[in-house]
Amino acid sequence: MSARSLENRRTPSASLAIDNLRAIVILLVLAFHSVLAYLNFLPTTPYPFDLPPYLWRAVPIIDSKRWFGFDLFCAWQDIFLISLFFFLSGLFVWPSLRRKGVLRFLHDRFVRIGLPCVLVVAFLMPLASYATYLQTGGDPGLADFWRHWRALPFWPCGPMWFLWLLLAADCALAGLRLFAPHSADAVVRLSSWAGDNPIRLFASLSIASALAYVPMALAFTPSAWASYGPFSFQLSRPLHYAVYFVAGIGVGAHGIERGMFAPSGRLARSWALWLTAALTLFSVWIGLSALVMAASGAPSLELQILDDLSFVVACLSSCICVLAVVLRFAGKASAALDSIRTNAYGMYLVHYLFVVWLQYVLLGAELPALIKGALVFCGTLALSWGAVATARHLRWAAGPMIAVDRVRDSRAA
Repeated sequence: MSARSLENRRTPSASLAIDNLRAIVILLVLAFHSVLAYLNFLPTTPYPFDLPPYLWRAVPIIDSKRWFGFDLFCAWQDIFLISLFFFLSGLFVWPSLRRKGVLRFLHDRFVRIGLPCVLVVAFLMPLASYATYLQTGGDPGLADFWRHWRALPFWPCGPMWFLWLLLAADCALAGLRLFAPHSADAVVRLSSWAGDNPIRLFASLSIASALAYVPMALAFTPSAWASYGPFSFQLSRPLHYAVYFVAGIGVGAHGIERGMFAPSGRLARSWALWLTAALTLFSVWIGLSALVMAASGAPSLELQILDDLSFVVACLSSCICVLAVVLRFAGKASAALDSIRTNAYGMYLVHYLFVVWLQYVLLGAELPALIKGALVFCGTLALSWGAVATARHLRWAAGPMIAVDRVRDSRAA
């Protein structure tokens, strides 16, 4: 019997389920970016490369083929996926911080997150954005592209904005641990209060995220972004993400192999209930958002608050639904998911380059949007997975650029 088989036999089902979830969420990320070019609501022409508000940063390639199903799929991911990322990141950060100490923890986080982020933003993002520039009809010369790129009032970071925010959250937690250790312990105890009760978790997180999100959404609108050099973030959501990060810390400190996260716990047993709730609340958010967008002039304050609150509960119900379904059905070892999980972080770092260029190459293909989206996803999965798996075996790539999870406490970066 192989060492990996022995390890899987000894690993609790809850831990295996969370490991498999890390593979699943990277597949969702790849799928999300792969189909952006085929959303039904997009304009008929590409967004201008040189003109504000530079919407090509969100949708780098626009194809003439569309499918409304992709709009629903991307809207669903937009409400919950990054929040789930922060929750999963928080699950393992507290044991790592306690074991390593503040300085070693910060060193490892800067090496694992900060350095790869700098390299990807500096080198891969210009390569990816060159395809966007070409679609807008600019001079194909690299010198001309570089001139337009340097004239932008920011340095596009693509999906790396999430890593910047995650690194900031890690630094804030380390600072709290260093300068106010009793406060840090209190935060862990407070966020562990949900224990093994999913309803209590839903209620407490709903209140906390509503307090964090609704005022920011009213002040800045739900969709506004800010960019400062290579740093970007959605103005309404940093505090909302912080709530999920802290919740993950509390659940991780409580122990994922027992209580609510036990394979036979209340969360796994109630997966059908949470699936129904997620679908229902997502539909409510879709309806209220449509009313906000359809309102002539500025929508009423009451309607905006209802829309923002519907986002809060739709996000949370989808997060809990995914966790429940995974705990119920994905608690077994899988060679394919294990390989994807091992390479997930590297795939996140490099996938955007493949997505954008594959969408650009397929612009002239007379294929349905569903087929194009599937081709981009499969191509991106194969190329990013293969590139990272290959690079992991090269001595020069064994450093921070293709970070490897050597110990369990470093999971879910």
